[in-house]
Amino acid sequence: MEKIQPKDWIPLIKPYTKPSVARSLRQVADTLLPLLALFYLAHKALSVSLLLALALDFVAALFLVRLFILQHDAGHGSFFPKKWMNDLLGFFAGVLTLVPYHHWQLSHARHHATSGNLDKRGVGDIYTMTLEEYLKATPGERLRYRLYRNPFVMFFLGPIYVFMLSYRLPLGYGSEKPSVRNSVALTNLFLVLLWTGIYLGFGLKTLLLVYLPIQYFAGMVGIFLFYVQHQFEDAYWEHDPRWEHLKAAMEGSTYLKLPRVLQWLTGNIGFHHIHHLAPKIPNYLLPEVQEKVDLVKVAPTVTLKDAFRIAFADMHLHDEKRRKLVGFKEAHRLLREGSAAHEGV
Repeated sequence: MEKIQPKDWIPLIKPYTKPSVARSLRQVADTLLPLLALFYLAHKALSVSLLLALALDFVAALFLVRLFILQHDAGHGSFFPKKWMNDLLGFFAGVLTLVPYHHWQLSHARHHATSGNLDKRGVGDIYTMTLEEYLKATPGERLRYRLYRNPFVMFFLGPIYVFMLSYRLPLGYGSEKPSVRNSVALTNLFLVLLWTGIYLGFGLKTLLLVYLPIQYFAGMVGIFLFYVQHQFEDAYWEHDPRWEHLKAAMEGSTYLKLPRVLQWLTGNIGFHHIHHLAPKIPNYLLPEVQEKVDLVKVAPTVTLKDAFRIAFADMHLHDEKRRKLVGFKEAHRLLREGSAAHEGV
């Protein structure tokens, strides 16, 4: 992509950065009400069939993912025109999604400011080593990174660690800020009240077999979506000062083209390239931007089938020379060749 100045593309995007209170409130209703209904149906289904209850849990989890997208928009200030409205929705949605609003908001803003920047990795992203870094790492460091990037760890253990454990503590980026610590503490307090209410109103069985599976399934879907929208073979990575925001959005994020129902349930997050270009656009206007603004049509398009291939592919290390992701298999071939050459000297 040739270099395009912000003054050239911002006017194309700006008309779509004005949220509608009516549309946003409608999204809250068509997300929260089905989520609560499905929770209740899953509770009732426990007396009929555990498999039926778990199936309903999974559908409810998709609505919980959609609720997180609304929280996500609020965190960018794009869901409502007023900050207090965004913050109110963001906080209470964060109690339901297990994501402390202000803590996540800070690290996610950093992600947007640094996505694809090799000099500023490690905050709000899925950490990616370069091939050279991996080759120079100690065996212990390579093992830890391989475990971290293992699909089983990433998608099946990751939801437990990230949403149920990590977010309960004010650790990492911004943890020194009182607003972050207070956000985590207040979210945890409301969570205790919610858990107590579920236990008293529906019983321990519902807490363990309805509430927790919904959270777990939603976490799996969320991590999967985030992973496949940034971890693809030709994903953009660059050092300062050559890093460019427009390229990071258009070449470092995918257009995940989902079936219409899944697109709706995931709050149009598949238009991730547009979201990274202009996070002030509310989710319900992203499809219109994709249709009408030619600038955004250059982003790589990924289908759901492609996404599953990406999720389980051996693409974990950025090769700076070839400007693409390569796998552990290739890295260890280079290690063996390097060791053999050293022994032959």
